[in-house]
Amino acid sequence: MSYNASSNTSSETNYPQQKDNRKLIYGILIAALIGTWGYIFYDKSQTRETVNLLQTRIVNVDSARNAIQQEFLSVSAKADSLTQNNIQLQGDLADKNSAIQKLKSNIGSILKKKNASDAELAEAKQMIGELKGKVDGLFAELDKLKGENRQLTSANEQLSTEKTQLTADKQNLEQNLTATKTEKKQLEDKVDVASTLHASYIVITAIKVSNSGKEKETGTAKRANLIRISFSLDENRVTPSGTKDIYVIVTGPDGKTITEGGTFVTREEGSKSFTSKVSVNYEQGKATPVSFDWKQKDTYKEGSYTIEIYNNGFKIGQGVKTLKKGGLFS
Repeated sequence: MSYNASSNTSSETNYPQQKDNRKLIYGILIAALIGTWGYIFYDKSQTRETVNLLQTRIVNVDSARNAIQQEFLSVSAKADSLTQNNIQLQGDLADKNSAIQKLKSNIGSILKKKNASDAELAEAKQMIGELKGKVDGLFAELDKLKGENRQLTSANEQLSTEKTQLTADKQNLEQNLTATKTEKKQLEDKVDVASTLHASYIVITAIKVSNSGKEKETGTAKRANLIRISFSLDENRVTPSGTKDIYVIVTGPDGKTITEGGTFVTREEGSKSFTSKVSVNYEQGKATPVSFDWKQKDTYKEGSYTIEIYNNGFKIGQGVKTLKKGGLFS
């Protein structure tokens, strides 16, 4: 009996101890479970944060790429307008435009990459800044050239206007000069005509010269040895003093000009043959007597001899001398 009591006592003593052990195990299991859940929760939290960071970075990268892309498109469009508005760039401007096109190509190559790195995007942004500077510089040069071209165009227009004015002035001067020359010619013609001398008191005498040299007026053809022509050159205040040529044309009874001289030019009938030429020393404003003898190579004929006197191309006087046949003693 004692044994059983002892056993019971021992069993009662061990039961609380076993109960405590279970609690300890449960506690450890619960703690482990909580730790596992905590780790899982922490790991998921870290993963979510990493994902969020990656997503944020992707968004930032895309945003940066888009901003760079927009900036590039803006600068590129401005660069393209250079060749659109200026069809032909020459010399230094063409070289600068070539450098701009090369930069555009390099930037475009980077931006086409889907997985472009931050360094590449930074390089693209740096090149876009360089591109913008080159484009702005080229625009500035073009604006300067356009300004200079406008100035040259304005100067050219001014020169054209001045040329037009000078041409008009020249035409006016030429017209005035022509008018002046015409007036001068008219005045010269008037003076020329006014300076022509006039013959008056024309006397034509047939002379018979004896062997002794004695002269006697005659009216018969067979007795005449010469014809003396006398006249007076009237006073003329326009004609200057000096030697004046007087041309005499004698037309015989047969109506033919007796040509013993040469030819001269008349104002109304052109060139004519003359019979005799006399040079007279004329004094301006004074009447000058003229007298000379004309001796025909052949014998004089019965009929009328017409004497025409010319000066300065104009006929200034005319007379007629008629010679008779004459009788046996006349």
